[in-house]
Amino acid sequence: ALAARMRPRVVYTDLDGTLLGPGGSLFASREGGLTLRAAEAVATLLGAGISLVPTSGRVETTVREAARLLGADGYIAELGAVTVRGEEIVRRRGAYRGRDTPYRAMLRSGAAGLLLDAHQGRLELHAPWALYRECTLLLRGHVDLVEARDLLVRSGYGWLTVEDNGIVPRRFPGLDVDEVHVYHLVPRGVSKAGAVAADLAARGVDASAAVAVGDSPTDVALAPHVAAVFVVANGEPAVGPDTAENVFLTDAPNGDGFAQAILGLLSGGEETG
Repeated sequence: ALAARMRPRVVYTDLDGTLLGPGGSLFASREGGLTLRAAEAVATLLGAGISLVPTSGRVETTVREAARLLGADGYIAELGAVTVRGEEIVRRRGAYRGRDTPYRAMLRSGAAGLLLDAHQGRLELHAPWALYRECTLLLRGHVDLVEARDLLVRSGYGWLTVEDNGIVPRRFPGLDVDEVHVYHLVPRGVSKAGAVAADLAARGVDASAAVAVGDSPTDVALAPHVAAVFVVANGEPAVGPDTAENVFLTDAPNGDGFAQAILGLLSGGEETG
């Protein structure tokens, strides 16, 4: 029904765990081996003149290179902190009002240490990806987000919050948890959702002509700003009973799920694999 009534002008996609398979490869299948499905879907989008916008928690430099390889005409990095479209660069700092970068301010503030001390054995730095960032600090583990956010507020860090950016399909020896999530310590008000809404406005594109693909709660949060959010199968934990009606779960994981959503949408809903 969605395919019958719309043709997207912009597709926002998460990278790791969504468009990209294990190891961050466009061609890696979650079951092992190779797949060309994601590459086929990207080529189909570009051939149809539809804008592809990588929207990731990665730092700006790595999203930039991914965007170039994918033929994207813009990108969003660090969970919405940096948006690049053509020659225009927009940086968002949310509730942070300091003169240094939010990342450096976080390191000095002790906020990360507070969270790590309160969740010993359940939370650690997401090294090496936690280093050399601009606006967010990465942690990994499994904690109660409501409790973690409340702890920040009670401890005087109301300018910060914690966002869940998805599950990592591997284990780490320092963590005693059943599954490992990647968390962003980020200034309150910085988000993928806010960045996507602003990017659409700058492009002059209505929400009804945009879709998103992802695997985490930060991707599901795009639902109010686009016609539909497709969550790839490995992101199923991000879809709950209260999830918006325009959020759909694909049968396939990672890049194959991206292809299932996008090729199905562009072919009038006939894509099944």
